[in-house]
Amino acid sequence: MTGGLALPRGRGDTLLAQRFGAERRTSVVWVLLWVLGAAATFGALAPVLFRHVPFEPIDVAFRIVGASFVACGLVAWRRRPDNHSGLLMTATGFALFVSPLLAQVGSPLAKTSALVLPDLWVVFFVPLVLTLLTGGRLRTVLDRVLVAAVLLEVFVLAPAWLMFAPEDGNLLLVVDNPGVAAALDTLQRVLFIAIPVGTALVLGGRYRAASTPGRRALLPGVAGAACLLLFALMLVVQLIGGEKPQLILWVATCSLITVPVAFLAGLLRSRLARAGVADLFRDLRSIGPVELQAALARVLGDPQLLLAFPHGDGFADAAGRPMTVPAADAGRAVTPVDRDGERVAVLVYDRSLEDDPELVEAIGVAAGVALENRQLHAEVTARLAELQASRERIVTAADAERRRIERNLHDGAQQRLVTLALQLSLIQREIRRDPAEAELLVSSASTELAESLAELRELARGIHPASLEHGLDVALDALAQRAALPTSVVVDDGPRLPQPVEFAAYFVASEALANVAKHARASAAAIRLRRNGPDVEITITDDGVGGADPGRGTGLQGLTDRVEALGGRLDVGTSAEGGTVVTATLPLRSPPDPTG
Repeated sequence: MTGGLALPRGRGDTLLAQRFGAERRTSVVWVLLWVLGAAATFGALAPVLFRHVPFEPIDVAFRIVGASFVACGLVAWRRRPDNHSGLLMTATGFALFVSPLLAQVGSPLAKTSALVLPDLWVVFFVPLVLTLLTGGRLRTVLDRVLVAAVLLEVFVLAPAWLMFAPEDGNLLLVVDNPGVAAALDTLQRVLFIAIPVGTALVLGGRYRAASTPGRRALLPGVAGAACLLLFALMLVVQLIGGEKPQLILWVATCSLITVPVAFLAGLLRSRLARAGVADLFRDLRSIGPVELQAALARVLGDPQLLLAFPHGDGFADAAGRPMTVPAADAGRAVTPVDRDGERVAVLVYDRSLEDDPELVEAIGVAAGVALENRQLHAEVTARLAELQASRERIVTAADAERRRIERNLHDGAQQRLVTLALQLSLIQREIRRDPAEAELLVSSASTELAESLAELRELARGIHPASLEHGLDVALDALAQRAALPTSVVVDDGPRLPQPVEFAAYFVASEALANVAKHARASAAAIRLRRNGPDVEITITDDGVGGADPGRGTGLQGLTDRVEALGGRLDVGTSAEGGTVVTATLPLRSPPDPTG
């Protein structure tokens, strides 16, 4: 292995085998659940398909509804195993099959169980409706009271009614007492009317208080509460009129399918939202914080979504204004957005969206990528601006250097050569007529020629110091000897540096010593050249007053451009003793070609 922590071969193989074994077992379980759902559907519809048992058309509708609950519940359960809503929906579907399947069994116990459990689906349906925003978990006392009322009706009142009702195949019959049976039946109906009304009131209050994403998440619950109200209306009409209203029964039964349909619509919306995240990635190149917050809110469907950015010791909103990140509570969730271990933002969104952690995670990744991309874009823009400025400074410096050379040649060597030419003409005229005067002119011409050569050498040294031909250490020694103040030189041993590096290091030292002589009021300076792995570092220090600023003047700024052109870095600071420290770090490798 090239990195990370290597596990012993035997242990690693064991862990892999365990993981793949667990995945295989999980897949087998889901396949068995689907097979069981298909078998239960087929078994419940068998009387209809083969017409060997009398049936009512409404029973077919109930069984189709049960199949839809099983299928949608298994999809939801597999997608979010930690959310009990899928489990409750699956259980509701299977519970709708219990009585039809038991009724086909010939034993009296099965027939009695079928008489007891026709409303078993309500035991799972009511908690499903009440807990869509809480992941299938009962949170309030009222939720528990409503579920307890359902349990009372199904597992207490229904068996108690069978103790006094002479139904065919009823093993629970104790005393045939139509009066008691009728009273218990009425009590069951009243209780079953109260349960839907209470459920609808709870869902109505939650829907009214919920945010936009919360209301979307509550839609299957609202549909379920409406179905329960239709069943309650049917019971009210039956209590008043004595007969079961078939139209209301059909509408209530068929409306049950709206619950899994609404749930599937929520899954589809989540899929589309994740597709919206993919579309969002295409627009991340130039999106700003305000636009990013609006885009994330649009994808999540949460207009109140907030994007907060670290700012000093606190946070700032998308517009850059200081803000306080709200604490996570029952209505809002807070998720940090990190990139490479650094906190770049905080997302505050509706807690109902936590039902889709993949979408929230994708939104967090999109936000992190957008912010990182924007930071990189800003850095590249600043780098390009600095590059443009440095190029302008280089052109300006080159023009100024050419003008300096032209001026020095014109005012110095050129004037001296013109004077020398005039002196040679005078010597030519005077050499026969007045040899003594000619001798004086020759002496003057010789002096003029020597001074011209000295000026040309000095000028040539400024263009390319000849001492560099013998190595940087020799050139630095020569530079120190010509310095205006005592200067020591220390150079690490090693092979010669690349010519561009030597040239840059020399001019850093030359310009730094010139600045020391002009501004530092120092009594001594030192040059130190040392190799540091793939880099070479040249440091010039003095014992002056310090305070050098690379942003002021063209000297240090020109050095910065020269060093950065080689991929290096120039640092200017103050030593502990108070003098100036100029350090240039130059890579020994070849600099990248900016033209590509």
